[in-house]
Amino acid sequence: MQPMKKILITGATGFIGKVLTRQLTEAGYEARALIRPSRQSPNLPVGVPIEVAVSGLNDPRGLSSALVDVDVIYHLASEERRGGQADLLKTDIQGTQAVVQAAQGAGVERFFYLSHLGADRASAYPVLTAKAIAEEHIRNSALDYTIMRSAIIFGPGDGFTTELARLLRRVPFFFFLPDGGETLLQPLWVQDLATTLVWALDNDDTRRQTYEIGGPEFLTFREMMATIMEVLGIKKTWVPIRTPYLRSLTVLAEYILPNPPTNVYWLDYLATNHTCSLTTIPQRFNLLPSRFGKRLDYLKQ
Repeated sequence: MQPMKKILITGATGFIGKVLTRQLTEAGYEARALIRPSRQSPNLPVGVPIEVAVSGLNDPRGLSSALVDVDVIYHLASEERRGGQADLLKTDIQGTQAVVQAAQGAGVERFFYLSHLGADRASAYPVLTAKAIAEEHIRNSALDYTIMRSAIIFGPGDGFTTELARLLRRVPFFFFLPDGGETLLQPLWVQDLATTLVWALDNDDTRRQTYEIGGPEFLTFREMMATIMEVLGIKKTWVPIRTPYLRSLTVLAEYILPNPPTNVYWLDYLATNHTCSLTTIPQRFNLLPSRFGKRLDYLKQ
């Protein structure tokens, strides 16, 4: 019987990282979370047996220590949720490059990276540019990588539906709808994303591959907002607004409010359609993703 693989997860304290860590440990894998140095206690998933390694992404010695006996890396760490305060160069680009170099030196077997649909070095949107550059560092390495370019992810504690629900409860009477809400999205349930990442580990066909994955339906942002309001039992008047104007208001809110409900990178994601084939997850990973409207009960809490 082969020993169970040991897995290092960057971004394990994040929205997606917590769900993935739990699924990996439930599948019997040994998980180790990479936690950056901080005076605050790490917000690790509750009730999950997990090791902790403390190191910044750009600390070669710390990374080497964190990678002792590690077979697989799931690299989820990103700054995008911090919006205008984010340092995408340091974390998403240079941080990924440092983790890749450390992984090669440690002889890591597999490397999984979570990217975005639309990642492109020539993109006008900083997050998509950063993700594309990070992907290049991974592809140019000797690692057996699997890159998942995902659609927008939703679930309890996300930076999307949870924050929209908070915004809907705060703002009276109306809701700004960027560009009329016609942007097409393909929301993917966070548990389905985590399951796909876990199952890909045991599938050798996923080595050195890039996949574009999303949920089972195309929805406009307006349709998604209507579904969220129906779940919450809230009615608002739509107020269409051009994205540049809303972006300016959002930038101002990021610097004035201690915990703004949206950020500029979230608005960037709504600027263009983000969709892919509906059949990738069912055909490649034998999983039927959940529909958006069937998984929103957490918003009622």
